[in-house]
Amino acid sequence: MKSFRKELVFNLPYRRQFVNITAEVEAALAESGIREGLLLCNAMHITASVFINDDESGLHSDFETWLEKLAPEKPHDQYRHNGYEDNADAHLKRQVMGREVVVAVTRGRLDFGPWEQIFYGEFDGRRSKRVLVKIIGE
Repeated sequence: MKSFRKELVFNLPYRRQFVNITAEVEAALAESGIREGLLLCNAMHITASVFINDDESGLHSDFETWLEKLAPEKPHDQYRHNGYEDNADAHLKRQVMGREVVVAVTRGRLDFGPWEQIFYGEFDGRRSKRVLVKIIGE
């Protein structure tokens, strides 16, 4: 069994943003040479997320609206965590959207269902953050 590890780095200009990272993950899979196995993709920061969904701008806008209702950014003093930082809402949003995805690898390709794509969700941006791609298989 082979193992492959790669880090993707993102430094997004906005506090909150969703980015389709499917192409970068597919490139890592191709680089690995693994044809059958499993791919783990996870955010390595507690205010960011990796998730699978449809690449549709209306849906992403709905995510933003829904998450802001669940955990509004302001007022900052509504959260006990906020003091030195003002990102308690980002921690909560990440909890809802999830940390990682696992995708089957079949014949050297991500084994997706219809419309599935991998996204990086940023909830406290404007600095570099990493995403891990770990692939095991043959």
